Amino acid sequence: MGMLCIALLLGFVRLFLGPSLPDRVLALDLITMIGIGIIALYAIATDRSVLLDVAIALGLILFLATVAFATFFERSTLARRRRRERG
Repeated sequence: MGMLCIALLLGFVRLFLGPSLPDRVLALDLITMIGIGIIALYAIATDRSVLLDVAIALGLILFLATVAFATFFERSTLARRRRRERG
């Protein structure tokens, strides 16, 4: 649990200091994955299987958010390239 907390702290540092938007989104994904790990460890330690359902749902939402951001970033990058080619 201590290692996950240290990784969470480092993820927040990257989130605030990230030089670009993709770096920050990746840091947010990392933070969420670490949160899922913390929830899973807590579920195992307290023998509450309901929390594993929460971790799975959070993982699915994380996946959808990552795909949505990747689509947005790809479209914006293509739009910038087209503008450069035109003018």
